[in-house]
Amino acid sequence: MTFPTQAVILAGGQGSRLRPYTDDRPKPMVEIPGTGTPIIGHQLAWLADEGVTDVVVSCGHLAEVLQSWLAEAGEWLPLRITTVVEDEPLGRGGGLKLAAASLPHPGRPWYATNSDVWTRFSLREMAAFHQERDAVATLALARPRIPWGVVETNAFGHVLDFIEAPPSPYPVNAGVYVFSPSFAGLLPDRGDHERTTFPRLARDRRLAGYPLPLGAYWRAIDTAKDLAKAAEELAGLRGSDPSTPEG
Repeated sequence: MTFPTQAVILAGGQGSRLRPYTDDRPKPMVEIPGTGTPIIGHQLAWLADEGVTDVVVSCGHLAEVLQSWLAEAGEWLPLRITTVVEDEPLGRGGGLKLAAASLPHPGRPWYATNSDVWTRFSLREMAAFHQERDAVATLALARPRIPWGVVETNAFGHVLDFIEAPPSPYPVNAGVYVFSPSFAGLLPDRGDHERTTFPRLARDRRLAGYPLPLGAYWRAIDTAKDLAKAAEELAGLRGSDPSTPEG
């Protein structure tokens, strides 16, 4: 099969929960401590490693800061990077549709990712999963760890065990996608595709969910605590496996 070579990064959010980091820069420009690279830099390096050659970045809050950094990054990354700017908030679905219109190959499948996600797994395997299920859209599914310890009991109510920060029993949308060419035409001009397009595709059994492989790293960066945890986890990964990439 032919794997996607184009992708969209949704980078228009306000990042209000990451203040004061986002007072002078957009959320994807916040650096993960200890890496010296902003979140979007890690994403771009990952996409390039997965065979992507063209990326469209949908900008919003402090767009000029992100555009300036991307212009420099384009000199050392093997990617053609295009930016589009929302003059007014369009919602996630509208922003995705705006960016998709600038993809160089509208008749081919494409990847998309939220700008606050840091992960590493095989996008090619996800694209193969998408094609095998003849899906219009496929979303990656993660099982983040519950931040509290949980108590295991039996049917009679006896406590059997205490489990510290177990994986969630329910998968969540990991913010990484594979889309067929027809998907762009199903997006709203304004609004959230997760409330409109996705439910419609789910009813038609044209929406697939790809479970992240066991051991794949994933974290959504929403708060300062998430930044600290990401730095801690990535340091641990590099310490346990010297071949673990920093980008």
